[in-house]
Amino acid sequence: MAPQQQGRPGGRDAEVAADGQEAAVILAQARAQVDPELRRAVETLPTSLRRIARYHFGWEQADGAAAAEHAGKAIRPALVLAAVRALGGAPELAVRAAAAVELVHNFTLLHDDVMDRDTTRRHRPTAWTVFGDAGAILAGDALQALAQRLLAEDPHPAARPAAARIAACVMELCEGQVADVALERREPDQVTLDECLVMAEAKTGALLGCACAVGGLYAGAGEEEVAALDGFGRQAGLAFQLIDDVMGIWGDPARTGKAAGADLAVRKKSLPVVAALASGTPEAGELAALYGVVGPEDGPPKEGELEAMAVVVERAGGRDWAQLHAADRMSRAVHQLSRAVPAPEAADGLLSLAEFVTRRSH
Repeated sequence: MAPQQQGRPGGRDAEVAADGQEAAVILAQARAQVDPELRRAVETLPTSLRRIARYHFGWEQADGAAAAEHAGKAIRPALVLAAVRALGGAPELAVRAAAAVELVHNFTLLHDDVMDRDTTRRHRPTAWTVFGDAGAILAGDALQALAQRLLAEDPHPAARPAAARIAACVMELCEGQVADVALERREPDQVTLDECLVMAEAKTGALLGCACAVGGLYAGAGEEEVAALDGFGRQAGLAFQLIDDVMGIWGDPARTGKAAGADLAVRKKSLPVVAALASGTPEAGELAALYGVVGPEDGPPKEGELEAMAVVVERAGGRDWAQLHAADRMSRAVHQLSRAVPAPEAADGLLSLAEFVTRRSH
């Protein structure tokens, strides 16, 4: 917790509740501002791609009937707008940029689900399971193109550097995904924590950092402030990934939208698992024996197998390591933010969002 948020009446539980309430308001406001821009952009897609995008965003059912869902929590566009606000800019002038960041995020989700063969996202079947691999991949490509077009058509002077930054981020995201796929093909004892952290920063931290940096650009910030905002988002993104990996093993399916132990079922080398494998404990060897690379021919996990693996990961210290490391990354994020936004009260929105995404398991 940032120093300026200590000492609220009611103690630590009250602090967390207050942060959650503030973040919920910020996210709802961001969604209300950005959704119309997203919908306008998606409506310009060719019919076949528009149908897939509408389904992915939760606006339609697979048969084209209207749906009341929405695409996620709008964390990344909320970071764009909160960063603009923290530096005294006008958030309403950065809505296109925030929508562009959200389009890029959803491009990665469409592609990741195909590559990872995930069958569920946000409590519904993933797009590739409904429309096929090619449809999901091409819809993702179209969303990335839409993101760049939004910025190309934006008259704001920050649009051009923002577009360049987002393009560089997409390349880093792709690099992270390449590393992730390569790691998943290796035996458990051939993967190190350091390379997993580097991969996680590229896959998750890069876009959160980019979102904050784009907000800084739209607020007219200088290079040092923009770099610090990027650092804040990257460190918060690593904390987010660590908690997300914890939830991938121990999370409640009603909250995660995925089956219990989904990461274990496909032997994903998530950070808690790799930490457990590297722990040097007797359980590390036990986990390595359970955690060989699996393929479609292996079939579904046997009854009780996932629960047994989760217990071994926890006994080897994987869960504790991930949670402690998430707290450390949040501390680094707060330090980076203080370099960009020295006034504590101005940074509250960004801090609340960071706290929110790293406390989803509580």
